[in-house]
Amino acid sequence: MSSVPARTAICPGSFDPIHLGHLDVVAQAASLFERVIVVVMHNPSKPSGLFSPDERAALIRDAVAEMAGVDVVTHGGLAVQAATDTGADVIVKGLRTGVDFDIEQQMAQNNHALTGIRTVFVPCAPALSHISSRFVREIAAHGTDVSHLVPSGVHAALRRVIDGVGG
Repeated sequence: MSSVPARTAICPGSFDPIHLGHLDVVAQAASLFERVIVVVMHNPSKPSGLFSPDERAALIRDAVAEMAGVDVVTHGGLAVQAATDTGADVIVKGLRTGVDFDIEQQMAQNNHALTGIRTVFVPCAPALSHISSRFVREIAAHGTDVSHLVPSGVHAALRRVIDGVGG
């Protein structure tokens, strides 16, 4: 086990769109590590989703602009490869429920066995644990206000896409 503390962490995800639960995890990571890289993951062989990877990255950059030491990149591979490519020591994953832990723990063990990169789990704030990107997309598509679930820039972008304006 290394005695050198981890200095760079990635927070990988699809972030389609980023929401306040994601930002809570990024803020927790920023309090633990010198540098945090939010990695917008995408599979180039699949449709991009509601927002393109570059649009998601731009929305995240806006949302984390006041967080010191936080950068944003896109990546078309596996999270563990993104960690290697960015020079990160650690992968940070937020957990909402025990189900999240069961899924993420297996991935963390595989990633560590393959590369030696460890995963740090941080709990989502209880008030935010019900939020998911899928939930945000679904209720926004039905006209429900999601401004209390997402950063203001994301809310505006969702409105543009859903209303069919410039999106």
